[in-house]
Amino acid sequence: MPAYTDGFVIPVPKKNLPQYRRMAAKAAKIWREHGALDYKECVGDDLAIKGVMPFPKGIGAKPSEVIVFSWITYKSRAHRDKVNKLVMADPRIAKMCDPKKAPFDCARMLYGGFKVIVSA
Repeated sequence: MPAYTDGFVIPVPKKNLPQYRRMAAKAAKIWREHGALDYKECVGDDLAIKGVMPFPKGIGAKPSEVIVFSWITYKSRAHRDKVNKLVMADPRIAKMCDPKKAPFDCARMLYGGFKVIVSA
């Protein structure tokens, strides 16, 4: 059972979604090569839910943006730290991490590490 997850939410301009998807597919391959157990990138589809704070409003998305919700799973926080250290040293990631060329505004990404408390 995975015991640790990195999660993130990103508003991505609709016009940049194909570029983002290509970048995410490359990133997924790199994370998995370095030991991540799973890597998911999902684009919002049903986000106008009444009675709760919808993702677009919570993150301040513009009408021209879509919401990407993603997570990476690991064995433990120590495993996550080891994998991320390897990933951040990988020249393929460095090549993709130029904020001026990113298909989204890096400063608006929500990110954090989470201990898994329920896994069914």
